Amino acid sequence: MGFLKYVGWLFRALLFVALLLFALKNTDPVTLRFYLEQSWQAPLILVLLAFFALGAALGVLACFARLFAQRREIGSLKRELQGRPPAETPPVPPAMGA
Repeated sequence: MGFLKYVGWLFRALLFVALLLFALKNTDPVTLRFYLEQSWQAPLILVLLAFFALGAALGVLACFARLFAQRREIGSLKRELQGRPPAETPPVPPAMGA
């Protein structure tokens, strides 16, 4: 099992190096033009990182509504179970060959 741990770390290190090299190759300035003649100039990799982070944050926010609904449902089901009397335990069948 320890071998897989090292393979995982090797994969992470290679991915980090690949992303670092990608970032170093994409430092050219780009201009984003907004409404009302506003613009923003930044390195391409910074713009890519900002939009990736914004997309990830919006994805997480989109999941929150469903997560909270599930938590409410679980809470109501737990309260419903606590209000019930304990169920009778079924008799244990005799062991085979005993």
